Amino acid sequence: MKQEKDFYLTTAIAYTSGKPHIGNTYEIVLADAIARFKRQLGFNVYFQTGTDEHGQKIELRAKEENKGCQEFVDEKAKEVKRIWDLMDTTYDKFVRTTDSNHKAQVQKIFKKLYDKGDIYLGHYEGKYCTSCESFFTESQLIDEKCPDCSVEVRDAKEEAYFFKLSNYADRLIQHIEENPNFIQPVSRKNEMMNNFLKPGLQDLCVSRTSFSWSIPVDFDPKHVVYVWIDALSNYITGLGYDIDGKNGKLYEQYWPADLHVIGKDIVRFHTIYWPIMLMALDVPLPKQVFGHPWLLQGDGKMSKSKGNVIYADDLVNIFGVDAVRYYLLREIPYDNDGILTWELLIERVNSDLANVLGNLVNRTIAMSNKYFGGVIKNPKVNESVDTDLIQMALDMPKKVIEKMNVYKSAEALNEIFTLLRRTNKYIDETAPWLLAKEKDKNDRLATVLYNLVETIRISAVTLIPFIPTTANKILDQINTKERDLLNLNMFGLYKEGTIVVEKPEMLFVRLDPKEIEKKVSELQPTTSSQKENLKETTITINDFQKIELVVGTIESCKKHTDAKKLLVSQINIGNEVKQIVSGVADKYSPDEMVGKKVVVVSNLKPVKIRGEHSEGMILAGSSKKMLELIEIKDLPNGTRIQ
Repeated sequence: MKQEKDFYLTTAIAYTSGKPHIGNTYEIVLADAIARFKRQLGFNVYFQTGTDEHGQKIELRAKEENKGCQEFVDEKAKEVKRIWDLMDTTYDKFVRTTDSNHKAQVQKIFKKLYDKGDIYLGHYEGKYCTSCESFFTESQLIDEKCPDCSVEVRDAKEEAYFFKLSNYADRLIQHIEENPNFIQPVSRKNEMMNNFLKPGLQDLCVSRTSFSWSIPVDFDPKHVVYVWIDALSNYITGLGYDIDGKNGKLYEQYWPADLHVIGKDIVRFHTIYWPIMLMALDVPLPKQVFGHPWLLQGDGKMSKSKGNVIYADDLVNIFGVDAVRYYLLREIPYDNDGILTWELLIERVNSDLANVLGNLVNRTIAMSNKYFGGVIKNPKVNESVDTDLIQMALDMPKKVIEKMNVYKSAEALNEIFTLLRRTNKYIDETAPWLLAKEKDKNDRLATVLYNLVETIRISAVTLIPFIPTTANKILDQINTKERDLLNLNMFGLYKEGTIVVEKPEMLFVRLDPKEIEKKVSELQPTTSSQKENLKETTITINDFQKIELVVGTIESCKKHTDAKKLLVSQINIGNEVKQIVSGVADKYSPDEMVGKKVVVVSNLKPVKIRGEHSEGMILAGSSKKMLELIEIKDLPNGTRIQ
């Protein structure tokens, strides 16, 4: 039976169609930091990850490479595991959906749902995205493409089994309302409630006949189980769930899951389809689903189709494991997308890791050896300047625990590095090199160095979940066994008389941007196809003159009924009023839009965006989290912009 200190944590399982990029890798690193933190608090953590190995895309990729599907996924699963291990992640179980026990249980789950009447046979006709392995209605498409990955969709019709989601919708809504922390961040919960649950759920297609690489429906073998019943079930089959009641010990100890860590793009599947499946199976629901943001390169999501993919092992080869872990956990906010650029990564390594952290440890150990032969003593000759540092050192772990209890790794790291910066300032304030020149200040000097070492110890203990190898190196260099997070409520546990290492190891070396640029250019050489793409993006004056940019006034504006980030505006461009759908709702309310004089691309081919007709585009500029409409002051409606 699950006890209070048993904590079950999962990531989404990685799809084995290719090598995971650094954006995929963020998830396993975040989950690992949470797992390590929970272990520090005394929890019995069970941390599961793995690979999703079935589907049409895999079948097609295997065929392209002239390999059998099992051979193909074996290679890809091995590569995923290699990357996860490279990133120093401490998972307990690596589950694969081709595991025999998983496949057997999925077949039983499908049959039970069918026998209960929750699954029925029908036909599906709609727009199908092979990349996402998902069907969409016409109104859900954006620019006639997949709303999730922007890839072309195709018409598809086939016999399929369907899951009656609507049977459990009211019960799920009640559960979400009664358990406000079930979906986090809150913005994800609001999206699920307003865009999917409250408007009404459509029945879910749960089998396919157009490909064979999946788990067969044992009572109708021309069908295979569609991705979500297969993939989502891993969270219970990996623990030893048995539909006949012969559950394994791990299932009995750890289910329900305490936390599913997933990307924001699959929140719907984990907070609607998955809990409804569990309700239908009479299985308790997970306690929380955290839909983390994306890691963007520059100003866009990483994808192989865009050619902007960066891989974790390439970054590690240049920067090292802990530097990459630190950047991922420090630069991606709790509920907003993070940005990865080479410049920012270099800056973080040089500023935070090499200077603030590395230089502090190096200076402190060097001064301890220079002035006291490496022996750390605490005569307790304190002055007022010590009080602030000591109080900050005592407060910091509490703040880190508070932040990490709600999985805000970036804010937790900020608290640690705020203390480290204060500690560097303490060195300047106390000037140990000047104290060393006065014999009667010897005890004061020893006290200062003790305060520095103890603050470094406290900081290193809190850094263990984030940069574990570096944190333990620091603790080794100051030669301490006091590494318990729960014992950081006292300042002074570092044992007097301890001798630090004679020669401190350099934790992080300052990076030369020019040298990194050379390595990056070798890593990502410009290919002939990329050069061709650059040529294709260059336009002539004649090309530009084809674009009709005109002044228009927004006469009315409303929220899109099916997409919270979209607004639908009626814009007077002089000789006509155009309806334009624009993705600016995060920045502007409908009331703020009305009356604005904007620049409109008036000769775009009309499209349907989430069911709303759009006849142009409003010009706006964006940079990171900023977005501004380009506004006109006095020019009349219809004026051509040239």
